[in-house]
Amino acid sequence: MRDFSGLNEEQRGIRQVARDFARDEIAPHAVAWDRDAHFEPSLIQKFGELGFLGMLIPEEYDGLGLDTLSYLVALEEIAAVDASAAVMMSVHNSLPTQMLLAHGSEAQKERFLKPMARGELLGAFALSEPGSGSDAASLSTQAVRDGDEWVLNGTKSWVTSGTHAGVFLAQARTDTPDARKGGKGIGAFIITPDLPGFSVGKKEDKMGLRASPTVQLNFDDMRVPADRVLGDPSLGLTYALQGLDNGRLGIAAQSLGIARAALEHATAYAAERKQFGRPIKDFQAVQFKLADMATRITAARALLHTAARAKDAGTPVTQIGSMAKLFASETAMWAATEAVQIFGGYGYVKDFPVEKLFRDAKVTEIYEGTSEIQRIVIARELYT
Repeated sequence: MRDFSGLNEEQRGIRQVARDFARDEIAPHAVAWDRDAHFEPSLIQKFGELGFLGMLIPEEYDGLGLDTLSYLVALEEIAAVDASAAVMMSVHNSLPTQMLLAHGSEAQKERFLKPMARGELLGAFALSEPGSGSDAASLSTQAVRDGDEWVLNGTKSWVTSGTHAGVFLAQARTDTPDARKGGKGIGAFIITPDLPGFSVGKKEDKMGLRASPTVQLNFDDMRVPADRVLGDPSLGLTYALQGLDNGRLGIAAQSLGIARAALEHATAYAAERKQFGRPIKDFQAVQFKLADMATRITAARALLHTAARAKDAGTPVTQIGSMAKLFASETAMWAATEAVQIFGGYGYVKDFPVEKLFRDAKVTEIYEGTSEIQRIVIARELYT
């Protein structure tokens, strides 16, 4: 498929580095990691050595200081080989690092952001709870000030990379039960696994992204030093929602990688598989599926790259970021479904690659804001 992305020479070079790394270091193991639900910790170091965990962090904080498009291009290449590895890279580069960069003190950046940029600390994000997902302002984890510390109690759910992360950006209520302030009564806390009262809870047994651990976190009278509060202790949810604009671009790139892989596998299979004495690519029904897949993937990439360039130009990307995430994630699910159909019965078994793509694609329509939430955001922005 021809390249219509319009990347410059540096961006094409970054894409090639990511493509080679994914082919050599991830592809030989991705099936086994998925089967065993195994997170490979050596990937953290390898991503760090390439600078892929500090792509959007300025050089003064030990990052690469690259543009958003370069990061998303690299992320698509990783996702095209293994979406589990891509989501670890995406989460780290979006919410935890970007929240620290935007709102952290210089001391916090020195202590946490720099080692995160170097790949010495893997970052994670903890907002959702068993009883609060899309309605994030209803979270119940409570933080109470006690001298030079905050005491946190509660449970966080759906925490990506939670078994291996070295730092978490977690939201907790800083208002009081008798004077709730909704979204304006929530703080963001920098949590590390060594804090007393911190523990990793249930690991989810997931349909897809099985090599990316998703866990609950338990805070049981966890004492957090006051200097671990990010910015204003009442604006943690605001910071998180701002960070989600960046996170949704990452999920769109992940979705694009899944969709592209589905097309590549389907195209190759259609050229090899014969029925009625001819390769199935010669049949119009299959050609139409491949044509529609290629068209939607190209459109999704154009939308995502437009969003990336807008972000780098300083333009607000809330609406177009939601558009990119919505369209790319639904394209990934649709393309994976079409690929399974082209493979026929073989697409339904684990011996063939599109079965994994189908399982990995679904969650892109759910996390970092469901498709329904994206439509709400897009519609709301029409009136602002």
